Amino acid sequence: MVICVAGLSAAVGAFMADAAEPIGPAEPKGPAGPAFAREVLPILAANCYSCHGFDAEGRQAGLRLDSAAGATAPADSGARAIVPGDPAASELVRRVTATDPAVVMPPPETGRTLSAAQQDVLARWVAAGGTYEDHWAFRQPAATPPPEVSGFDHPVDRFLAVGWRDHGLTPAPQAAPETLLRRASLDLVGLPPTPEEIDRFLADWAADPEAAWGAALDRLLASPHYGERQARTWLDMARYADSNGYSIDAPREIWPWRDWVVAAFNADMPFDRFTVEQLAGDLVPQATQDQRIATGFHRNTQINEEGGVDKEQYRIESVFDRVATTGVVWLGLTVGCAQCHDHKFDPVSQRDYYRLFAFFNNQAEPKLKVVAAGVDIVALTAERDAARKAVQRFVASRHADLAAWEAALDEQARKALPKDAAAALKVEAAKRSPDHERVLVAAGIGAGDQEFRALNERFVELDGRVNDGPTTLVLEELPEPRPTRILVQGDFTRPAADVTPGTPAVLPPIAETAARPTRLDLARWLVDPGNPLTARVLVNRVWQRHFGRGLVETDGDFGLMGTPPSHPELLDWLALETRRLGWSQKALLRLIMTSRAYRMASVETVALVAADPHNQWVARQRRLRLDAELVRDVALVASGRFVATLGGQPVYPPIPDGATAVGQVKRPWPTSTGPDRYRRGLYTFVFRASPPPALAVFDAPDGFSTCTRRNRSNTPLQALTLLNDAAFVELATALADVVRAEGVEGAFRRCTGRRPDADELQVLTALDAADAARVLLNLDETVTRE
Repeated sequence: MVICVAGLSAAVGAFMADAAEPIGPAEPKGPAGPAFAREVLPILAANCYSCHGFDAEGRQAGLRLDSAAGATAPADSGARAIVPGDPAASELVRRVTATDPAVVMPPPETGRTLSAAQQDVLARWVAAGGTYEDHWAFRQPAATPPPEVSGFDHPVDRFLAVGWRDHGLTPAPQAAPETLLRRASLDLVGLPPTPEEIDRFLADWAADPEAAWGAALDRLLASPHYGERQARTWLDMARYADSNGYSIDAPREIWPWRDWVVAAFNADMPFDRFTVEQLAGDLVPQATQDQRIATGFHRNTQINEEGGVDKEQYRIESVFDRVATTGVVWLGLTVGCAQCHDHKFDPVSQRDYYRLFAFFNNQAEPKLKVVAAGVDIVALTAERDAARKAVQRFVASRHADLAAWEAALDEQARKALPKDAAAALKVEAAKRSPDHERVLVAAGIGAGDQEFRALNERFVELDGRVNDGPTTLVLEELPEPRPTRILVQGDFTRPAADVTPGTPAVLPPIAETAARPTRLDLARWLVDPGNPLTARVLVNRVWQRHFGRGLVETDGDFGLMGTPPSHPELLDWLALETRRLGWSQKALLRLIMTSRAYRMASVETVALVAADPHNQWVARQRRLRLDAELVRDVALVASGRFVATLGGQPVYPPIPDGATAVGQVKRPWPTSTGPDRYRRGLYTFVFRASPPPALAVFDAPDGFSTCTRRNRSNTPLQALTLLNDAAFVELATALADVVRAEGVEGAFRRCTGRRPDADELQVLTALDAADAARVLLNLDETVTRE
């Protein structure tokens, strides 16, 4: 018998908290035995062997230890991994204490062994009943009120203060007001404050700091640029780019979805509705155009346009991506790991995976014509169709004249025809369409006919209004669902058992509104109060963006191999509070940013670093290098070149020559001129295969898969980019004009949000304007949120 701990569940995350001594109640223990999460699970997770055999249905062979049911179920031989209360009869104990290399667990080839003490822990656990516990993330958030801590009023601070007290930490003091305003501006709108905004804030701060801070937050949350900044993070998770990917990587048009996201954040669309419209907007009763556009979230998958590919294979690949992305973005679970077999650590079976897959297996993938706001497309289309019929009636009445005109054309006259008329003339008369006849009449007998010209021009105008404008990629439910089967080892050519749409068994069941649940049911289930994960995942990512580290550090893995929450009560309180606030993301941000914790200085003292090197207990703020797009946005604002226009087609700022030639196809880069040249980075066109180098060098994601947390590297290439990249050279030239007009002190303030000290001013004034500008754009402080 093979004992399989693939999918090992119950609380791998919880045991990892021991070293950090998390605040809050201990995990419950089994009767008179070792604590499962703290003592037993670490041994099993690190040492027990995972089998890799599969049966005919694609399921893993062997016994599973990820649940009490699996561990106590008999194998074909009749043996059980765990017989509660009887270590001698338990196959697990027999294996881990065996000396025979063919029997012992873990096998010798793994290079791991269990000590006598570890063997004893397992034996005592089984003897005490082998009690299993639910993993913390699969339990409902606990409604723990903020603790009463002297000297702290804000609920967030009260939770954190318990950790400060218990670990002997003195929290950092409040940052300088200039630093706070720049921090909030970069966090909320992704742009630095102007000197005028800083001066107004400092004046307000001198009169009433709390009122000034609240007013600054309200102003930033109401800014139209708020939606742009928040959208950038969501676009990362949606794997947004402006091309199809794979080797051909042709351009695509999906920017209307990007603009929908910006507008949704600016309108403070509640996160539950934000979820429903993106996952199932087309299924909402009487779906609007905007709700259909919202389904572009899952059209951000790649499209393979190479010759000879199996279209079904790559359709399946897109569905795989949609399942994995949904799992990570909303549930914080790596459900994609169950594509080929049961999850090796989390209680997510392969059957669970394909039940989720079934929700995303029933869609067509059309392009949607986007109609401008205020246009009644139904009435406009009807008017266009009526104009077309009027033209056709006129043409029908002049067929004999048209035939005579055509017969009289000589070779020279034929060559002089417009291209569309020349093409229509090549079509056999009996096979011509009404449009062929229309363009021939327009080129010939109708050219001087005022009645025809009036009819034709009206039709052309209306047809243009109906058809002009952008398209965007959307999802659309099929009238008849495709059958979904478990794919053996994830191979689309090896379908096995049928499955119907459903959700992982470890989570509360979905509320079915029909015999067969739809994507709309799934979307509503994700944000249902009974789902223990989504609200936690949301608030954890918001916390991560504003403190540099989530309360759960592994923000994309709340499963058993993820880290446990450093502050579980705070995480749960925030999750319940965001629901109470109606899923308002602006309200959540304001709640967090009014805390003392958010306003702390980011200076790392020797004592704080020694006591808490990774800032797990949040006794100081974090210095965070700006996201790639924001690095250039800051330079645009500082240099005075920033163009604030929202939305619209992607733009093409200067990039190095040949940067788009690294893929299979060299793509043109029509460098923008005029205002488009200076729009913020959110709107820069991005090819997946050959992104703008300045974005790549500052760790922008590639758009091939979901990205919930960007890397932050620190490399010489970044400094070289700021010094030599054509776009930054151009902005440095503009900043040099600022130096000449406002002095080096004014330019320094534009870049950093503060005034230079005497030493800094001495160094900068020794430089000419051009060199000073290049230095200022290359300052660590310029590209860092303090």
